[in-house]
Amino acid sequence: KVVADGGIVRGLRIAGGASSISRKGIDEMEAFAAVYGAKGIAWAKVQDDEWTGGVSKFFSEDEKAALAARFGAEPGDLLVMVAASESVVCASLGNLRKKLGSDLELYAKDAFEFCWVTDFPMFEYDQAEGRYYAMHHPFTSPAADAFDTLLAGDDPGDIKAQAYDLVLNGSEIAGGSVRIHRPDIQQKVFELLDLSEEEAEAKFGFLLSALKYGAPPHGGIAFGMDRLIMLLTGRDSIRDVIAFPKTQKAADLMSECPNVVDPEQLRELHIKVTAPPKSPAGTDGSV
Repeated sequence: KVVADGGIVRGLRIAGGASSISRKGIDEMEAFAAVYGAKGIAWAKVQDDEWTGGVSKFFSEDEKAALAARFGAEPGDLLVMVAASESVVCASLGNLRKKLGSDLELYAKDAFEFCWVTDFPMFEYDQAEGRYYAMHHPFTSPAADAFDTLLAGDDPGDIKAQAYDLVLNGSEIAGGSVRIHRPDIQQKVFELLDLSEEEAEAKFGFLLSALKYGAPPHGGIAFGMDRLIMLLTGRDSIRDVIAFPKTQKAADLMSECPNVVDPEQLRELHIKVTAPPKSPAGTDGSV
């Protein structure tokens, strides 16, 4: 049903996982994948004579053989699969893969592997709101060969953007894009994002006017130095290398923030501080 509704099914082969990963470990993987939107994990253990556990009973022998060939599975492996939209499947399995690589100590501690991620989609579609959003930001230029396609507005989901990320050992350390320099392209992007001409003029009129004077093609990239230093020093968290890290409650211990704000500042910003509403009797444990 997921595939019929436009979703996909993908999976991971965990070598030797049939014996090294317990049922509790599988439950923990399922909880981890749920953070990224997966509603569950389908799994099966590949044994010498048969498959056991999870969804193994739902597959025929021919289907098991086809799956084993597709996964390159061998006896003793654990197969895990997620069925959902492409974005959920990629996010959940991609992060689970990284977690397993760390938990199973598959990473080479002294290696640095770089890669560029390119050809990002220009837009992503939100099913709940029934509209497109900019994958990077609304000022990212479409690919050079996609200008006409974008202006036609036929299928925004197929348009690629001139955006790029630099990844080191699975972590993004830099990202950027080429910016839109043509006013007609920028106006069309706003239109595809459900921003009316009046709204676009009110919010970004200065930009549209500036582009009319002939802004040149331009772009850039920004590095996350804290993430890079974390990787270079072999740390697991950027909190270890940030000079003034925030706590999990967003508090800054060095500057004692958040703290009391001067009433005069609040008046200038037209902010009124009020006490939180009291809970109805009984709902907070009181009688």
